[in-house]
Amino acid sequence: MEALKGLILSGGAGTRLRPITHTSAKQLVPVANKPVLFYGIEALVAAGVEEIVIVIAPETGGEIREAAGDGSAFGASISYVEQDAPRGLAHAVLTAEAALGGGPFVMYLGDNLLRDGIAELADAFRGGDHDALILLTKVPDPWHYGVAELEGERIVRLVEKPKDPPSDMALVGVYLFGPPIFDAARAIEPSGRGELEITDAIQHLIDSGSRVASRTVSGWWKDTGQLADMLEANRLVLEDLERRIDGETIDSKVEGRVAIAAGATVERSLIRGPAVIGAGARIIDSYIGPYTSIDEDVTIERSEVEHSILLAGVTVCDLEARMEASLLGRNVKLTRGGGLPRTLRMIVGDRSEITLP
Repeated sequence: MEALKGLILSGGAGTRLRPITHTSAKQLVPVANKPVLFYGIEALVAAGVEEIVIVIAPETGGEIREAAGDGSAFGASISYVEQDAPRGLAHAVLTAEAALGGGPFVMYLGDNLLRDGIAELADAFRGGDHDALILLTKVPDPWHYGVAELEGERIVRLVEKPKDPPSDMALVGVYLFGPPIFDAARAIEPSGRGELEITDAIQHLIDSGSRVASRTVSGWWKDTGQLADMLEANRLVLEDLERRIDGETIDSKVEGRVAIAAGATVERSLIRGPAVIGAGARIIDSYIGPYTSIDEDVTIERSEVEHSILLAGVTVCDLEARMEASLLGRNVKLTRGGGLPRTLRMIVGDRSEITLP
């Protein structure tokens, strides 16, 4: 088999993560202080993929190009293809056909996270004679996903977001394809929502006698398209965090798996891990609880924060309530004006200023 290339899909409006995605691509929202997109790039590189094509949208493509660059920082070569509108995953495949050279590739959805990566899956595809190899996982809400109907391990049928799911086995956002997928994508018609569905293209492969196999995901998988999923992904990644204190701690207590970057300062505070604190952050007279990611140049004074994600440049001061299960965009300023409830939960877009009564 010729060299396996990578295809990362980073279009999409990210409507479920608004207002954060009004000003930033959803694939660049950080989990444990690293953009979600970077986990996908790193997974491809770890699987031996050296050439990666990223499909971008006109609205957010510029910042994705700026963030990922030419791929040299990841040990890969990255090129970009613009998809003019969100016309479906199979349309994205056709958009990238020339850049992929018409050969075999791994398609990875840019807002997905897989704990154990895809190296084993890539090896199985390289060593087999499959036209497609897809990854499945059991989910409690299959109507939200593409779902596989199975006879043993053989895939009989795929259905996109079915009202009456034939099983609880959902397609994970990673697919391996041989060249027949391009003709399959050209052969299908747009779905009821006006998109060329990748499930329809794979179904076309099945119906035409192509060799389509599946594997069940090992470890966890998260689609980070909604706030709850983003916070859960942050929790799962932080579970594997290694303790490292490179920043300065003054009259403070640091418990458990906590990573404090060089240049960060923690004064008269309690940090209870797992938690990560980025370079230039200042934590003063505060409590940072488990499963919290604090990005670069964040300031937290006289406040309590846990199970949250704070993006770069955030300022949180004088909260008399504990903030939890929240996502604050870049350069948000959150302060107290008067009385507050005991707990705050919120998602706040970039550069907002909020004074709570």
